Amino acid sequence: MTIWYAICDLIPLEMFQWDFMRNALLAILIMAPLFGILSTMIVTGRMSFFSDALGHSAFTGIAIGCICGIAAPIWAAVLFSLIFSALFSFVRSRSNQTADTLIGVFSSASVALGIFVATLGGGSFTKYNKYLIGDILSVSPGEIGVLALVLLAVLAIWAVFSNRLTLTVVHPQLASSRNIPVNVTQGLFSAIVAVVVTLTISSVGLLILNSLLVLPGAASRNVSRNMRQYHSFSVLFALIAGILGLVASYAWGCSAGAAISLTLALVFAVTFFLRKWRA
Repeated sequence: MTIWYAICDLIPLEMFQWDFMRNALLAILIMAPLFGILSTMIVTGRMSFFSDALGHSAFTGIAIGCICGIAAPIWAAVLFSLIFSALFSFVRSRSNQTADTLIGVFSSASVALGIFVATLGGGSFTKYNKYLIGDILSVSPGEIGVLALVLLAVLAIWAVFSNRLTLTVVHPQLASSRNIPVNVTQGLFSAIVAVVVTLTISSVGLLILNSLLVLPGAASRNVSRNMRQYHSFSVLFALIAGILGLVASYAWGCSAGAAISLTLALVFAVTFFLRKWRA
């Protein structure tokens, strides 16, 4: 972190002279590529409701971790989200129900279980507010390190399996005919989304987390001409919105997550009107 703080000293903005703002900026520079990359697959695969359901399952895992007295309930949330995604993939592969129906079943059950556990025995719901709203300004260097490791893992997986993932989402029958294990590949992607959603929920907040997983890819799709542009613009939009949202939150004293989400919504609006120039 010493090197990063030295770099921040070169930024001619007063806000980045504070350590908590420096940590937040570094967290955004790590999370933005994660959201940008995953967003393209979520939008292409029409899985926006699935990422929202994973957020609910993460909240349930946190509530269970707190009830069990776990010092770091976020890891209980990671485990619960992985179980949730694996169970969803299993049921989806063996059911004739549509994906959105199954997502609705799992999401409603998960959020109900989370609220039930959080309020069990007359417990207070107030202590979970930080997971609903999020606070990226309180991110610690240790959490940033974990996010960096997750980003490296996702980039490595993406470099090897991106074509397979795209094919299984766009045309699962064709992928199966080419001996690609569709269920395993989709399960791997679901697990990745589960980990990313869970580890970022305390920084971004459950209420707007799904927008950050949908808007970058949706905006990029408006103006992209090919897959390379699709992925590149998605990451770029996430980075721009993340930095501008952080600056806006400092200037106006508002939630950073909400400011980032609104900036992404503005980017989507602009790209929507520019889509007619896409070839």
